Amino acid sequence: MSRTSGADRVALVTGAANGLGQEFCVALAARGHRVAGLDVADLAETGRRVADSCGGDRFFGVRADVTDPAAVTAAVDEIAKDHGGPHIVVNNAGTYPAIPFEDTTLDEWRRIMRLNLDGPFIVTQAALPHLRAAGWGRIVNIVSAVVFLGPPDMVAYTTSKAGLVGFTRALASAVGEDGVTVNAIAPGLTRTTTAERTVGADGGFDRVRASQIVPRVEEPGDLVSTLLYVCDEGSGFLTGQTINVDGGSAKH
Repeated sequence: MSRTSGADRVALVTGAANGLGQEFCVALAARGHRVAGLDVADLAETGRRVADSCGGDRFFGVRADVTDPAAVTAAVDEIAKDHGGPHIVVNNAGTYPAIPFEDTTLDEWRRIMRLNLDGPFIVTQAALPHLRAAGWGRIVNIVSAVVFLGPPDMVAYTTSKAGLVGFTRALASAVGEDGVTVNAIAPGLTRTTTAERTVGADGGFDRVRASQIVPRVEEPGDLVSTLLYVCDEGSGFLTGQTINVDGGSAKH
């Protein structure tokens, strides 16, 4: 079993075209990793931000739908062949519609589960053999503080993220002997372009801020130190955990 050094490690970040995913790509590249950003959207802006922040050629974008097993397998194979790894997997891609339970159709329920729960399963299953082969790995699942709060208009979303917490715990038990850790980060409502036009609109940010101990809106940069912590070389004894970063709303 071979072990990689920090400079050789490749991080795969899903949902990397904007929002939290873009912020994570920049942070991981600045830490010295090469970063593969995966998204169905254009990744050029993420590449520009990484280049402006870090210099050099630390970012490469791969277009793929995380719910398509064949596309994900091809993307991971491409990353492994051209760049090595991956060694770090950040399952960030997701959707978070606010829909009253009575108005949630079965098709909508399945769409949310497929992106938020099937996607991390598909990506992780494709990447795990590479982490195991390296004898070192970090899997990070981005869940949500709603798991602890249970907002009434986000039943499907909350259920999908609660499932991802369970996935985190069980997978950690399955891969711990391989030098691979699995943890989850649970953000609160974070100011991203998508949130500003959806759940944060019409006073959404104000309502969430009123429930927090920290009296301001969460920004993507507020998640960076936690991400780097769980991915760090020294965090090998931390696994199966969900770290809540929501300004104190859930107090979990």
